[in-house]
Amino acid sequence: MPRAAGAGTVERIVGPDGVERVRNREPLAAYPDRATDWLERWAEAAPDRVFLAERAGERWRESTYAQTLLAVRSLAQALVDRRLEAERGVAILSDNGIDHALLGLAAQYAGVPYTPISPSYSLVSKDFLKLRQVLGTFEPGLVFVDDGARYDAAIAAAVPHDVEVVASRAGGSHPFATPLSALLDTKPDASLERAHAGVGADTIAKVLFTSGTTGAPKGVTCSQRMLCSNTVMFGQMFPFVHDRPPVLLDWLPWNHTFGGNHNFGVALGFGGTLYVNDGKPTPALAERTRRNLRDVAPTIYFDVPKGFELLAGYLRDDEALCERFFGSLDMMFYAGAGISRPVWDELIALGVRTRGERVLITTSLGSTETGPMALASPDSPAGPGYVGVPVPGTDVKLVPNGAKLELRLRGPAITERYWRAPALTNAAFDDEGYYCIGDALRYADSADPSRGFVFDGRLSEDFKLDTGTWVSAGPLRLRALGHFSPLVSDLVITGENRREIGMLAFPDVARCREIATDVAAGAPVPEVLRSAVLRDALAVALARFAEGATGSATRIERLALLAEPASLDAGEITDKGSLNVRTLMARRATIVEDLHAQHPSADVVLPAAAQSRGR
Repeated sequence: MPRAAGAGTVERIVGPDGVERVRNREPLAAYPDRATDWLERWAEAAPDRVFLAERAGERWRESTYAQTLLAVRSLAQALVDRRLEAERGVAILSDNGIDHALLGLAAQYAGVPYTPISPSYSLVSKDFLKLRQVLGTFEPGLVFVDDGARYDAAIAAAVPHDVEVVASRAGGSHPFATPLSALLDTKPDASLERAHAGVGADTIAKVLFTSGTTGAPKGVTCSQRMLCSNTVMFGQMFPFVHDRPPVLLDWLPWNHTFGGNHNFGVALGFGGTLYVNDGKPTPALAERTRRNLRDVAPTIYFDVPKGFELLAGYLRDDEALCERFFGSLDMMFYAGAGISRPVWDELIALGVRTRGERVLITTSLGSTETGPMALASPDSPAGPGYVGVPVPGTDVKLVPNGAKLELRLRGPAITERYWRAPALTNAAFDDEGYYCIGDALRYADSADPSRGFVFDGRLSEDFKLDTGTWVSAGPLRLRALGHFSPLVSDLVITGENRREIGMLAFPDVARCREIATDVAAGAPVPEVLRSAVLRDALAVALARFAEGATGSATRIERLALLAEPASLDAGEITDKGSLNVRTLMARRATIVEDLHAQHPSADVVLPAAAQSRGR
């Protein structure tokens, strides 16, 4: 087994200007010029191994490597026949699924860029604004949906009538609709071989549109070099994937870099099997994940922190499921946000109880623009927040920015440009070609860089109190999430130019109902949140949080519970569920003003010791 490119290989150089450069001495291993080369490799080496599987009622629909390659070549020929090209690609509106994967791989095989667009832009949004913005920027020559009837309203609102729509099922009312089966019947010919031969490391494989914190989504171009190098980087950091083909049960959306680049790439690059999880970490779909985990024993489990919180609940109450989950597991890997300490500790304890040993739980740091994995830890970190060391091939530059070190990145897995947005591209890179990601890092041990880094927040989210004291909002938010769990599911730190730090809290309504014993069962959410019992519990939690504060920059003085969930259409959340802090605070400015008022309303919760003070 190859050894991990771990912390012992880190090199640091500090320049006279205080700028630090850190890299992994382990060289980046060779990688193919095309991700579909892996598909051809595994179709030859393990033709009958299942590559993709999705739910079909009580059974799983499966596609082996050989079947996948056969379908991909037919679809790729159909794209070539339609004269799709580098500036006229494929847009995919659908959820994760085999047909989605086949068409995406076919586009890559033919050298045609494609963009997987967040289904929420079509199915949750009411005005279809972001969908129209993405399609207007990308200008596809073909649009794919898995269910024409389900996406009919979105297609009617956003897809031009002269653009072909391909659907797996029910074409809908679009005047130019084609069943996917017609494309699958296409026989490959020499024109496909010529198109495929023209695909190289610089070819744009896909464009991922990120929702950003403000404005229209921006398209991150992902070259074949980005996809392939990042998958090889993963294999060098976690070499156990070379020992046996990984098995994944994964829901993370393919329109996002974590699910679509990272996790899909791990399955494809190392000859693994990807079971598409039709569950999600939401009350309505969580039980599907529990059911699927009874069928599938993953070797790597990827999820966002909320998913791991729900997972801990499943495993806590179901010993048989716990044994199955940990039975073949090599690693739990979270990303997208910071995980709380209580969830981290419980997952570690469950693994020890079940297996008699600690199972690796870790994360990485990166973004859509970085492949995504730029830093990672192959060893078991001491706790959440640790993001490890630079992966092989990625150079880290740390620029002093006030009291923090601003992170910048350069390497083969970094995007070269935004789609049709030269001004955005120019603003994203410094004069040495390093991508300015906007994150800050600090050393886990400043005297020993081989110990790696801890995430030190988003620079754009940090702010000063009116005393001039800097507040590092990211780390404070992570601490608060762990402390106020399970009553609070997410939160935003406030207080810029104010006297004190506040908190806008999105409640876990189900948990809050359990605490609010003075409110009738089934009461409306606003009534639950006004419960005196609940508010007393939060007041005590605020007081206890303050006990661990080192000063005004780490002490949350007050909180407001938000009865209205974050809104996608209003730009308060991204398609992956993370909060757009600036947009959210601007939209709820009245609540923020009340939160920080000298005499706040009764809606604001103060620490228990302050309850007796006048409002």
